[in-house]
Amino acid sequence: MIDETIADADDRMGKAVDALRRDLATVRTGRANPALVEHLRVDYYGTPTALKQLASIAVPEARLITIQPWDKGSLEAIEKAIQKSDLGLNPSNDGAVIRLAIPQLTEDRRKELVRIVHKKVEDGRVAIRNVRRDAHEMLRDLLREKEISEDDEHRAQEQLQKVTDRFIADADAVGQEKERELLEV
Repeated sequence: MIDETIADADDRMGKAVDALRRDLATVRTGRANPALVEHLRVDYYGTPTALKQLASIAVPEARLITIQPWDKGSLEAIEKAIQKSDLGLNPSNDGAVIRLAIPQLTEDRRKELVRIVHKKVEDGRVAIRNVRRDAHEMLRDLLREKEISEDDEHRAQEQLQKVTDRFIADADAVGQEKERELLEV
C-alpha cells in the first residue's frame, strides 16, 4: 500500500515536471522554436484548432519559423491567430508559406521573460507539493484505518519527502536552463 502511494506520487510529480517543461517551451527566447506556435488556436472554419494540426512548422534558420498550411485557405486565419497571440511576432505571408522572423530580445524583455519563467517554475513547485500533500493524506488515511503502523507511516513520509525534493530540484534545473537560454545573447 505504501509503495503504491509513493509510486503514484512519483509518477504524478514526474508529470508535473514534464508539464513545466512544455509550459516553458512556449516562452519565447532569442532562438526560433516550433513549440512557440504549435499550440496556437486557429479559428479554422469556425472550430478552434491547434496550429500543428493545420500546417507543417519548420525552423530553417536560428531566427526564422516557417509555417506551411496544408490548406491554402487557412493562411489568413493562421496569420490572424499569430497576430492576436501574445508572442509579439509579425507574420509575413507570401501566398503559400508564413514566415515568422524572431527578433533579438531587448534587455528589458529578457528580464520580464525571466520573471515569467520564475513564476512558471514556482507554479510547477506548487504542483509537486500538492501531489506530496495528497500522498500525505493517503498515508494518514492508511494509518487511521490501521492498515499501517505509525513507524511505517513515518518511514513513508521520509521517503515521500526525498521523492519530492528530487522533483523540486528537477523543476529548478529546468527553470535555470530556460533562464540561461533567455539571458544568452
